Amino acid sequence: MEKTHTTQQATIPFWRDERVLRVLGQIIFLIAVIVFGYYIYNNMITALAKQGMTPSFAFLNQTAGFDIGERLIEYERADFNKRAVLVAVLNTVQVSIVGIILSTILGVFLGIARLSTNFLVAKLSSIYLEILRNIPLLVLLIFWYTGIFITLPRVKEAISLGTSIFISNRGMVIPWGIPTETWRAYLIVLGVGIVLSAIVNWQLNLVGKRTGRPPLVTLWTIITFLAVAIIGWIALPQSPLTLDLPTLQGLNFKGGYTFSPEYLALLSGLVIYTAAFVGEIVRAGILSVSKGQIEASRALGLNAFQTLRLIVFPQAMRVIVPPLTSQYLNLTKNSSLAVAIGYPDLFAIAGTMHNQTGRSVEVIALMMGIYLSTSLITSVFMNFYNKKIKLVER
Repeated sequence: MEKTHTTQQATIPFWRDERVLRVLGQIIFLIAVIVFGYYIYNNMITALAKQGMTPSFAFLNQTAGFDIGERLIEYERADFNKRAVLVAVLNTVQVSIVGIILSTILGVFLGIARLSTNFLVAKLSSIYLEILRNIPLLVLLIFWYTGIFITLPRVKEAISLGTSIFISNRGMVIPWGIPTETWRAYLIVLGVGIVLSAIVNWQLNLVGKRTGRPPLVTLWTIITFLAVAIIGWIALPQSPLTLDLPTLQGLNFKGGYTFSPEYLALLSGLVIYTAAFVGEIVRAGILSVSKGQIEASRALGLNAFQTLRLIVFPQAMRVIVPPLTSQYLNLTKNSSLAVAIGYPDLFAIAGTMHNQTGRSVEVIALMMGIYLSTSLITSVFMNFYNKKIKLVER
């Protein structure tokens, strides 16, 4: 009987075999996608050829011919377009990294505050989250720029924070350091500090796994780095940086570093908007931890902070990290709305470059590739971190 059943399975024709059909279906779908992609590409090439515009990225080696108001590196309008692209990428990356850090800090605070037993704290956090999550980001950015930063006092009536920080409708001016001859040596010291702090982090994590009560790993890691940085600063024969203080000269400030109102509006808008979503993610992660875990920690004599740090957050992170990754990606991509308030990010500079060169396809493809690369790098890092902190069931 078993022999007959085996013979029947062996004689099933391939066009009725489910295993073959699954593979065949995927192959057919892949071929269809390739054919469709080739059709679109060929149609684009043909249309561009009729206009005498063969796709080429040679325009990157042409003179840009336009100014960029805010930049992290030296740039002049006589530089090539590829230099302008680098300025655009650095502007976008700067806003994204600083925005991710600040929105995470504010979001964690809001998420914890909404679960507070204090009625006022919980309600204020709830109102903040509900309002900000239901306002379109573009509307928020325009309001933040035109209603807050542009209406600040003029330079001569600038708001002063202390004696060296000034806020006006031209932005915020702060003291800034100018590198000296020992700056390169100090960079080596900072590198040593990073290595030592990584070693301390690794050792403290080992202690935590061995004892079951990890110390303040992040705090001691930061303290180690700061200690090396301070000792290196003092030990060098000359200060690595000289302080450049801003002073009012005529109709503007000279010296220091100026954060433009466009940058401040974009950064603050992204932070307060994204923090609302981060707060809800943190709240959901904390609520996913069983109440029995909290009651057990209290029975062991742990206070509220120790319970949150040692019991709740380590378990909540497996729920928090995946949606948090999406919010980080959204913040990076939402920075393209900076074009509405005049901040020269990747999207704004790419638009100017398109107007200068007329290379629509190439500029858009370049812009998409850069945004895709930043998103993939962020995803890889967050997936690595998620894999590292996930609970291992035995």
